[in-house]
Amino acid sequence: MMRISRRGFLKSGITGAGMVALSPAIVSAAASIQEKNIIYRTLGRTGLKVPVISFGVMRSDEQNLCKAAYDKGVRLFDTANNYLEGKSEIMLGNLFRNYPRNSFVLATKVKPGTDREGKPTDETKPERFLEIFKVSLSRLQMDYVDILYVHDISNPEFLDYKPIINTVKQLKKDGKIKFIGFSTHRNEPAVISAAADSDTWDVILTQYNYRLAYLPEINAAIKKAASAGIGIVAMKTLAGGRFLDKEKSKPMNTTAALKWVLSNPDVHTTIPGMTSFDQLDLNVKILEDITLTEQEKSDIAAASSEPGLFCSGCKKCLPVCPKNLPVPDLMRAYMYAYGYSSPAMAGTLLAELGISNNPCSGCETCTVKCSGNFDVKERIADISRVADIPSDFLA
Repeated sequence: MMRISRRGFLKSGITGAGMVALSPAIVSAAASIQEKNIIYRTLGRTGLKVPVISFGVMRSDEQNLCKAAYDKGVRLFDTANNYLEGKSEIMLGNLFRNYPRNSFVLATKVKPGTDREGKPTDETKPERFLEIFKVSLSRLQMDYVDILYVHDISNPEFLDYKPIINTVKQLKKDGKIKFIGFSTHRNEPAVISAAADSDTWDVILTQYNYRLAYLPEINAAIKKAASAGIGIVAMKTLAGGRFLDKEKSKPMNTTAALKWVLSNPDVHTTIPGMTSFDQLDLNVKILEDITLTEQEKSDIAAASSEPGLFCSGCKKCLPVCPKNLPVPDLMRAYMYAYGYSSPAMAGTLLAELGISNNPCSGCETCTVKCSGNFDVKERIADISRVADIPSDFLA
């Protein structure tokens, strides 16, 4: 953990090694945020010193919200080629094109294309990957991105898939990206552990929260990767969103959830998705204080006893589903719709899964017994309806 003084920040924090002419507005913002005692952590061997709260720009293309986050001390902004059909990247490009390039950190993601087991397919081509990345770079109006994530890796075998690995290495060599990373939503312990044995990966973006069914395993993998010099960024830190139920009658203590994640010193920063100024104001308070209070610990314990909206990833459902449905992914779509209030994200995921109508139809009695006490059949019937709604109506 690192705390940078106001004077030290103004001398080197946003200008790096060289001198950069800063606008009065940016100097003012820098002075303002350093009146605070912002907590920084170093993102592994990248050497990037980032505040413990970053911005997951996934569900909002509100430029003023991101500007306000920057003014309050947030420095890493995380997006992806497919977020909001590109509007997220376009907005960030319009915002940061007039800022000194080394005063912020941009991360984006490109999906390489895999099958349900996370293995390459005939469509996993480096030419397609490069084409998508070039679109992202153009939208961002940048010569390079700081971090490029190979998006949604769930199989350790993919970490050695040379056509894509060699492509991102060449992008780094050409100066189009500074650091190579990947994101992972499934099978994280195995994937993260395997990455730690390779010298390819600079950063890993992983889901990490208090509800995961395999916390001992993912904690061990994260420690191994961090010890190997890999930067660790945590996503899905709220374990399903700001409410514990579909009806939004049970609010989650989001501050407690984020502090819980940051209580692991091997997690270097978090990227909560923010869609309002109220959420931003609440989250930036954590920049100065990550210590869990007794009340916050109690709130985490109470939330853990609720079914919630987050699939813990135990995978006990998979071998017993007679239709071999991707139940955890379907539960993730349910979380997007009701936890994130984003039916569009749910619809995109359902399309990727090839889900239409109600895939549970024909099963009179569900054989899946969810360890999280989800009514799996009811949730699948509910969320699968989204697949039949035109995307224009889901925004």
